[in-house]
Amino acid sequence: MEGSGTLISHLRGTVSTAGPTWVVLDISGVGLRVSCPPATAAAARTGSQLALETSLVVREDSMTLHGFVSAADRDAFELVQTASGVGPKLAMAMLSVLDAEQLAAALAGEDAAALCRVPGIGRKGAAKLILELKDRAPMISSGAAAAGGAPAAVPGAEPWREQVVDGLTGLGWSTRDAERAAESVAGMRTEDPDVSIGVLMRAALRSLAS
Repeated sequence: MEGSGTLISHLRGTVSTAGPTWVVLDISGVGLRVSCPPATAAAARTGSQLALETSLVVREDSMTLHGFVSAADRDAFELVQTASGVGPKLAMAMLSVLDAEQLAAALAGEDAAALCRVPGIGRKGAAKLILELKDRAPMISSGAAAAGGAPAAVPGAEPWREQVVDGLTGLGWSTRDAERAAESVAGMRTEDPDVSIGVLMRAALRSLAS
């Protein structure tokens, strides 16, 4: 038996540690490990407060919490898994590259190129996703509109380059490609030292897809 849902729909706690694609939140002395997009993990700071909208994926041998900065992204994560062949890993990769609003626009506009930016999705896979989910795209976009803008990521601090590279390798890119992508966004960091890790991550992902 397996499935996903919002049995645990929201968490707020203190970040005790974080990796390329996960954070551990300390909630009243209990550490909960939450899988999340690389941009979210990279922006997390040990000792800081973090609130996540979550989806619990239950399998026969495991239970995994997946967390997002907005309910719209969380709901989109759950919705795309209704498509055949889409599991939590691919759904997380989709929401790491495209936020809920961008994903809805790609599906509604039949933008296969946008979906192909996601590691693991080729032209055929993108066409299949559009076929299965296009009619449900309004559900994603309405959720994104209701949620408003996602909370801004914590401004990037050194070592920002390592955070971007770790996030990209966590998504499956090679270290060489990740380092090249990080270098491609270095100018953004120079122009705006306070640019968030999330913004840098999305720009780096776009450069890898180009």
